[in-house]
Amino acid sequence: MIPGPYLLYLGNSRDEVGIKTSRGLAVFRPEECVGEFRHDDCPLTLGLTRLTIAQAVAAGAKTLVLGIVNAGGKLAPTLVEDAEAALAAGLHVASGLHHRLKDEPRLAAAASRHDRLLFDVREPPADVPVGTGAPRAGRRLLTVGTDCSVGKMYTTLLLEKAMRARGLRADFRATGQTGILIAGSGVPLDAVVADFISGAIEQLSPPRDDGGWDLIEGQGSLFHPSFAGVSTGLLHGAQPDALVICHDPVRAHMRGVPHFKLPDIGACLEANIRVAQLTNPAVQAVGIALNTSAMPRDEAAALCADITQRFDLPCTDPVAFGVSPIIDRLLQCFAP
Repeated sequence: MIPGPYLLYLGNSRDEVGIKTSRGLAVFRPEECVGEFRHDDCPLTLGLTRLTIAQAVAAGAKTLVLGIVNAGGKLAPTLVEDAEAALAAGLHVASGLHHRLKDEPRLAAAASRHDRLLFDVREPPADVPVGTGAPRAGRRLLTVGTDCSVGKMYTTLLLEKAMRARGLRADFRATGQTGILIAGSGVPLDAVVADFISGAIEQLSPPRDDGGWDLIEGQGSLFHPSFAGVSTGLLHGAQPDALVICHDPVRAHMRGVPHFKLPDIGACLEANIRVAQLTNPAVQAVGIALNTSAMPRDEAAALCADITQRFDLPCTDPVAFGVSPIIDRLLQCFAP
């Protein structure tokens, strides 16, 4: 386990989506976050107290979480300098980037010198099996999306919280660095060798016979030219009974590839069901989750109502309006 409390790193980030790991921890683990660290040229904030590294140590922080993402998951020079300073001040350092902390000589040396720990969250387990596609007991819901970073993790976590509030058995299964930091366990799916992706999910969500649901965090999108492979393996390994489609209605194009437009929700529904049917022919969609944070509330509500009517599926913004309509449809479709 990564020692808390955490100091959340923003550095000099200027991309709202790029700070999603720090933001996810601030939203879902606020009790573990003492503040945020950002440079003067960073226009973003999590709404937490801005602290220097020394102030964070004085406030009781134990670990600096490098909660940012960038193309390729690289450790930029400024980030290395900040992490080195944190180690010297007495903090452990955790990161979900592809570039491992332990593989950066300066950080490895500083951690050894100051007797601190480096936590690479994107470290896949060593014993991942090849997927088999064999049917297994239990119910599983998977969130999928028209693009990456459209709210799949938020939707899955909020479904878990709301289902538990109704007295249902529900467990969040993390597949990305932010989810793993929030849940304390999971598998960093985009760091798993391609042949083992479906097997990693079969291992993450094993058979269960208690009538509960595994709520599996989706990754990427079948329509994203960079990440469709991960999404495909996840669909096959999850063997989902239920799918929730996540979508950002104001996004102009696929994240990171402006020459690719976002797919229509209907096309996304059709494609994900078709791919999922390989390992679960009975899969069905139970809802649509929108990220309407950039829209006026009345327009967001009207859009949800319009999409609900268009697809005959409950559509909601899980953050703004809750997930009750999706849970109601889930229970209707999968009554005991």
